Amino acid sequence: MSSDTLQQKAMVDAGLLIENAESGKRYDRFRDRVMFPIRDSRGRIIAFGGRVLGDDKPKYLNSPETPVFHKGQELYGLYEARKNNRNLDEIIVVEGYMDVIALAQQGLRNAVATLGTATSEEHLKRLFRVVPNVLFCFDGDQAGRKAAWRALEAALPCLQDGRRARFLFLPEGEDPDTLVRSEGTDAFRARINQHAQPLADYFFQQLTEESDPRSLEGKAHMATLAAPLIEKVPGANLRILMRQRLTEITGLTGEAMSQLVHRAPQEAPPAYDPGIDYDAMPDYSDYHQPQAQELHVPQQEWTPKKPGAGGKKWDKKPWDKNGKRGGDRDQQSAPRTPIAVEAPTLIALRTLIHHPQLAGKVETANHFANESNTYAQLLVALIEALQKNPKLNSIQLMARWHGTDQGRLLKALAEKEWLIDGDNLERQFLDTITRLSAGQHTDTLEALIKKARQPGLTPEEANQIANQMRDLLKRNVAVSNPTSTGA
Repeated sequence: MSSDTLQQKAMVDAGLLIENAESGKRYDRFRDRVMFPIRDSRGRIIAFGGRVLGDDKPKYLNSPETPVFHKGQELYGLYEARKNNRNLDEIIVVEGYMDVIALAQQGLRNAVATLGTATSEEHLKRLFRVVPNVLFCFDGDQAGRKAAWRALEAALPCLQDGRRARFLFLPEGEDPDTLVRSEGTDAFRARINQHAQPLADYFFQQLTEESDPRSLEGKAHMATLAAPLIEKVPGANLRILMRQRLTEITGLTGEAMSQLVHRAPQEAPPAYDPGIDYDAMPDYSDYHQPQAQELHVPQQEWTPKKPGAGGKKWDKKPWDKNGKRGGDRDQQSAPRTPIAVEAPTLIALRTLIHHPQLAGKVETANHFANESNTYAQLLVALIEALQKNPKLNSIQLMARWHGTDQGRLLKALAEKEWLIDGDNLERQFLDTITRLSAGQHTDTLEALIKKARQPGLTPEEANQIANQMRDLLKRNVAVSNPTSTGA
């Protein structure tokens, strides 16, 4: 094997090149991108981030998982922050590496960012080994607040006494990059000092908004949500103080709190909304926790087009008899592994968790209320809840199924890396809803045809089935060819 071949193989293993599984040809993963080196704690380059110069997607692209690079553990800018100041007191966690760079240019050299993943407990363990204080700085929009709550949950098991976490939310439409450039470094530091919330204050504020403890039922719901989370805090003093605060709000004794903590997770009831007709909602009694293989269905891969070629070249059609598929996508960490995408119902569920306002675009959820599909039942319940209460945010929405299998599914979907292009988000969501509606209509039509073929039907029954089939065919055509933005 030539030295050039060995070098290219090493570059494939490092994620710099992508190899076509069928043809064996290799191409540059980061072509036409500005490169940002990602270093480990010793300053060694272990991966890269790339930003497109034009309008290609995805806008940002990181190296895949490799033997030396694990996204859930590494933090962009941590080596540089420590190199600048070995006696750091606090580190700022922001959402992207462009924010890290912008803050550094303005003299704030203590910022880091995760690499396409939510803030994890591993991230927090690493940070608290370096500094006693962590400041989370997120956008003030819905996505930023959802990311902040996930960061809070990851921070709780790391809060030994003497450690501190704070949260700063920026004005709507601003991020650290734009804000620090417009108002300057001193004003940004002043904003941190004046508006950053201690973790415990943010914790109780969020749960108070969700449970509304002005009623006995609200107090009970808040205790159910808060008590198990407080028990994750290892710092004895902070844990005691948070318990006392919860007692002040709810009036529950320490013994009652202990019972909540030791209650099995599946016994925790979902939040009750008086505005929802629960008798009309699907029954989840037979719902099961999906296995990893259930969450995805295989999708064909693509081969990058040759220079001057028109459009994308599909090596193999989905119906190809040998079952082989060709190509690879930039986002995949293992070039020879087939790409997996979520089933349409799970795509719609995850989209709603990230962008609840899209539920208002759905004309009716009953078109895909498949009684045999638990995912579809959960999707219908989410859409109906959001349409009756459009002000629900993602945290409040997931809290409705807290402690249940449905809640664990929603949390798993919410924590997955978000790769859908925001510019086409609404269109993609409505297209998914349209596909689900058309599929449900087709299934119902097939069931009616099967029923119509059964012997012994009276003329009245046969006529009734024929009318149902005719109406369903009309609706199916309307769904397949929508004329409005509704599903």
